[in-house]
Amino acid sequence: MKEFYPTQYTLRCVATGRDFADEGWMLDDPQYQGQSLIRTQYAKKQLNVKDDSYGLYKFSDWMPVGRMLNGSHAPITYKSEGLAHELGLENLYITFNGYYPKIGALMSTCSFKETEAYSVCGRMKGECGRILVVASAGNTARAFAKVCSDNHIPLLLSVPEENINALWFEEPLNECVKLICPVRGGDYFDAIHLSNLVLKDERFLAEGGAKNVARRDGMATTVLSAVTHIGRIPDFYFQAVGSGTGAIAAWEANMRLIEDGRFGDNKMRLIVSQNTPFLPMYEAWKANSRELLPYNEEQARHDAEAIDAKVLSNRKPPYGIQGGLFDALKDTDGDIIAVTNEELRAAAKLFLQTEGVDIYSAAGVATASLIKAVKSGQVSKENVVMLNITGGGEKHYQEGRTLWYLKPSLVFPLNPSQDDVVVKVGALFQ
Repeated sequence: MKEFYPTQYTLRCVATGRDFADEGWMLDDPQYQGQSLIRTQYAKKQLNVKDDSYGLYKFSDWMPVGRMLNGSHAPITYKSEGLAHELGLENLYITFNGYYPKIGALMSTCSFKETEAYSVCGRMKGECGRILVVASAGNTARAFAKVCSDNHIPLLLSVPEENINALWFEEPLNECVKLICPVRGGDYFDAIHLSNLVLKDERFLAEGGAKNVARRDGMATTVLSAVTHIGRIPDFYFQAVGSGTGAIAAWEANMRLIEDGRFGDNKMRLIVSQNTPFLPMYEAWKANSRELLPYNEEQARHDAEAIDAKVLSNRKPPYGIQGGLFDALKDTDGDIIAVTNEELRAAAKLFLQTEGVDIYSAAGVATASLIKAVKSGQVSKENVVMLNITGGGEKHYQEGRTLWYLKPSLVFPLNPSQDDVVVKVGALFQ
């Protein structure tokens, strides 16, 4: 077993600046009554990157973890030639999260959600005795399922029924992983609601989403990969967003890297993107509104169904919360770009042609936003650009493999009774 020591850190409330100890699984500052994210304050102000044999935990100096789990892989950053030439960019760096052995990318779930899962589960104490609950539109569930199955961590997933084709694996999962679903017609928000009902049972533990510092600091390893490879903080950061958590994480990593002192003192301009017609954060941003604009529930479900990148269909993102995406975009002079299905498909095709590997629809959205930013003059040829490819290589990985799919243990109506959910789900873990 490799030598590994728990990371030393404290927590800080973004709204008040109050520092406090992490008493185990804190998602908020218990002394603050408003809505604010909390952040990690690491004892080590300069990042010491371990060797590749540590997988994702090579960045554990800046991950709030107490243990190292088996099977992780870090994001891979490389300087683009093909796509860069196509776009006329001299300093385009791609951070690839997925499966592409040619460049050393070995994430078998093919998504950067692995960075979240290994970090969150590494924060959990092995003897906590509770069942982790994760609501997901697909890729997050696949990543947590793999990590929890491989490391024997009890897990309950809540995923919309029409998204469960995303729950593919090379082999059957450990029985410690269970799946429940809102019935067809439900969306990610319905899956979140269902998971919240389960949490009335004290045996279950909310993963916490964007509020979990381990989730954000796990995702932040994409920026740590890029900056330590490039040797400096980029000028621009491109990513598609559903909740915006990855972009918030990138902003937070940027601030730590400035404090490190070895990589420059600039803030990356965060250029994030959403898939038309599902544009709640885009519409709010263009209206200069911290709060999301009214969005009819039926229309939101319709729009979520219409987009290719369904993992981006979060109706309740951490946008306006203190320390959330609105603040990140304001602080970095960022922007949100809207991308159509046609534009993301063309961008994904171009990426395959120029970089040699397939990418997910969300990564296609990010690539399309970069193309649009270059065409509009927002990005110039000499700018140092980080393109976060949040998922790719699925076709590459699946080729020649027989897949196994996780099936739901229970499917609930869109408005189930709390008692019914608690009793039936509780029985799954007897």
